[in-house]
Amino acid sequence: MNLRVSAELAVAVALAAVLSLVRIKLPHLLYGGSVSLHSLPILAVAIRHGVGKGVLAGVAYGFVNFIIGPYPFHPVQVILDYPVAFGALGTAGLPVHLLGVGDRGRSAKWLIVTGVLVANGLRFLCHFASGCVYFTQFAPEGVQVWRYSLFYNGSYMLPEALIGLLLMQLVLRRLNSDLAAGSHLSAP
Repeated sequence: MNLRVSAELAVAVALAAVLSLVRIKLPHLLYGGSVSLHSLPILAVAIRHGVGKGVLAGVAYGFVNFIIGPYPFHPVQVILDYPVAFGALGTAGLPVHLLGVGDRGRSAKWLIVTGVLVANGLRFLCHFASGCVYFTQFAPEGVQVWRYSLFYNGSYMLPEALIGLLLMQLVLRRLNSDLAAGSHLSAP
């Protein structure tokens, strides 16, 4: 990894950390989780530089996010909710780098949309699994744990994923031109 890409990853992690401080805390989310734009820099790195560098940036940000505002209950929960969940955002670049842009009429727009949705879906699954295993004591009486985790994590992940997807459209033109030209892309 060259110095320029290393610097871009570091800036993305720092920007994600700053964006995590500007968040909407939903009143029912007593044990963590909020709507924020912190995933955007990690998604952009993954799309520009591939899954490996995207996952690296996501894992690094996961540790930074844990330091900024930890909600530790169990070591495995910490791993699932922080480095693994945010590392999953790094998979956003998979469709672009695996399938390529322009081949057989593929548009970068749909590859990016697919990548962002899949990456957020994987991140959700990490939080969902953590909620099912480690936050069972917080589920209201009579509510199945999986339903509680689905609602709790979905209530912030769905808006965050949709907002992220919409805002990625703002940078899509730039990413489209970079991807079509093959510039600023690293090997996955």
